[in-house]
Amino acid sequence: MALAPKQTGLPREVVKWLQSLDLSFYPKNVRRDFSNGYLVAEILSHYYNQDFQMQSYDRGVSLSAKQRNWSKIERSLQKHNLHLMKEMIDGSIHCKPGAAELLVQEVYTILTNRSIRDVQGPASDFTDQEYQELLPTLARSTASRAIKNNLRMTEVMAEPDISTNQRKAKLILHRHLEHKAADRALNPGRLKVKANRCRLAAKNPECFASSGDTTSKFSSSSTCGAAVSFKEIRVHQPVRRSLLNY
Repeated sequence: MALAPKQTGLPREVVKWLQSLDLSFYPKNVRRDFSNGYLVAEILSHYYNQDFQMQSYDRGVSLSAKQRNWSKIERSLQKHNLHLMKEMIDGSIHCKPGAAELLVQEVYTILTNRSIRDVQGPASDFTDQEYQELLPTLARSTASRAIKNNLRMTEVMAEPDISTNQRKAKLILHRHLEHKAADRALNPGRLKVKANRCRLAAKNPECFASSGDTTSKFSSSSTCGAAVSFKEIRVHQPVRRSLLNY
């Protein structure tokens, strides 16, 4: 029997349960290995053999193969009046953070009638917020990276409507900016940005007031800081000689 990986993201009792089922392969990467639904169907076949025939399920990892497998699983579960949350299924298909782990725990609870201790409720969006909060501030994702991390390409393929994907991207961006603003509020002295010329002009507009003498813009004053002196440089141009002699 294959050994359990060091870090599965699953509770210990769920790991032992998976090992006892003697699956065709052990999930080394929960998020990846459960995304196409094949392993879930194999788990369900141990309890409902007649309704989950493994030869009808695809081992492929394409979006169409995943959607076909999960559609069959949902139809078969309905025969037994069992249901899995649509958000968890979609999150598992698109390999969203935490979705597959929660889905496997839900399957475990349904099939064994056992509860799992210290399990939080499923997130509504399955973002990488929890992971980002564990990182140092400078190592966290930028706005563009946050959108790439939380809006998968398979999501865009599954829902090709442009306006829908734009709303998802705006929601991710809004959440990213909120977290960034909250971090700045908690650490106001973290970003020490030197004042540039534009900021000085905004604070001291009298220093840059226009006048008849152009040199007055650079004159020294008590509000503009240190005095700056300029020296005039005169350049003597050589006399051009005619190329033709008349």
